Amino acid sequence: MTRYPRNLRGYGATPPDPAWPGGARIAVQFVVNYEEGGENCLLHGDAASEAFLSEIVGAQAWPGQRHWNMESIYDYGARAGFWRVFRLFEEFGIKPTVYGVATALARSPEQVAAMKNAGWEIASHGLKWVEHKDMDEAEERTQIAEAIRLHTEVVGEAPEGWYTGRCSVNTVRLAAETGQFAYISDTYDDDLPYWVRIGGRDQLIIPYTLDANDMRFATPQGFNTAGHFFDYLRDSFDALYAEGLAGSPKMMSIGLHNRLIGRPGRIMALRRFMEHAASHEGVWFPRRIEIAQHWAEVHPPVEQIQPSMLEKAAFVARFGGVFEHSPWIAEGAFELELGPVHDSAVGLHNALARVFRSAGHEARLEVLRAHPDLAGKLAAASRLTAESTAEQASAGLDALTDAERAAFTKLNTAYVAKHGFPFIIAVRDHDKAGILNAFQRRLDNPTGAEFEEACRQVERIALLRLKEMLP
Repeated sequence: MTRYPRNLRGYGATPPDPAWPGGARIAVQFVVNYEEGGENCLLHGDAASEAFLSEIVGAQAWPGQRHWNMESIYDYGARAGFWRVFRLFEEFGIKPTVYGVATALARSPEQVAAMKNAGWEIASHGLKWVEHKDMDEAEERTQIAEAIRLHTEVVGEAPEGWYTGRCSVNTVRLAAETGQFAYISDTYDDDLPYWVRIGGRDQLIIPYTLDANDMRFATPQGFNTAGHFFDYLRDSFDALYAEGLAGSPKMMSIGLHNRLIGRPGRIMALRRFMEHAASHEGVWFPRRIEIAQHWAEVHPPVEQIQPSMLEKAAFVARFGGVFEHSPWIAEGAFELELGPVHDSAVGLHNALARVFRSAGHEARLEVLRAHPDLAGKLAAASRLTAESTAEQASAGLDALTDAERAAFTKLNTAYVAKHGFPFIIAVRDHDKAGILNAFQRRLDNPTGAEFEEACRQVERIALLRLKEMLP
């Protein structure tokens, strides 16, 4: 038995309506990453200089040396870029969320004061702007705790949001286990917030972005001009706004860095985008914490069955009857690579059907023979399973006239005599007349073809049963 933890299902084909405040068609959320003074640097006790997200494309870390050009580029973000970005947000009356590296914030008291006075949210961007992928779990846990402590000391209040960025596979879990955060943003996997269960509690995830992000000014095949960035933001906005008008509002995250977007040749892209977005009706410009508060109120976590997380006995007890009197199918499905994608009716049905389909002819024939006759002796004696009883009642087969009962009895006898198994049909898809018509038509089919049709109907019945048990 293996379990596959990645969730490739998400909200599926029908995401929820976020019901944004004021009936907004889109939530446009700006993030200002404040990293200057928290990057890799010998002055910060690091072994080498920074090599990430600067004007020096393809830069390499310099072990044991300060990289003067790199430091100077980062300094620009704090000294000049921040204030240019700050003035633009003030002009448009938009309050962004800051992803603040704790050690960077500690080295920028005037910028922090400006953020606070303007009502910006200051979330945590970790202790230092460094890679965490090779950091052992204990060290990363310690750094998260220290980031919270230092952030609280510098800002005057604890952070409510968390985003490491250069994270490890453990980051989301470790941040959630603190119980500190209203949201965590170290994912890029959706256009809407969602809940995950971690350490016995529900943690809200508000996904971030690496595509609508000025970091691509500093990457190969990224944005080369302000026009490229504006075009991409505008097209992203227009696509999501159209979805909102069609009744499926979304969230748009935009990532900014003072040393990148704060350059004169790029800031105009941000200005043009703000003008474009603000020219539309029904646009909400929240801070990330406001999205978290709204989601918790409007879409609180809902406890529901997670089949992939059940122990074997509980799994088989709950789903062993989905295929009539055939618990071996649930036992086989339990041994598959189950995960979050199987925690829905369609997902679990696929796992169960795989076991049924891969079984030999005789095993599948036994599943068919486990199904009762329609309106037969078992029904008359009230000996059907609860599922079969409800299904037959849904088509009125529990209230037949004497003539109808006689017709069903005659057809049942003739069908089993010819094909060797009961007539099977997903009765919830039909009314009584439709079932009788199908019965009479299928009686004349070749047995091989009817065997395959009966197997398809068994799978259909299983799916309908699961839809009553799972979302």
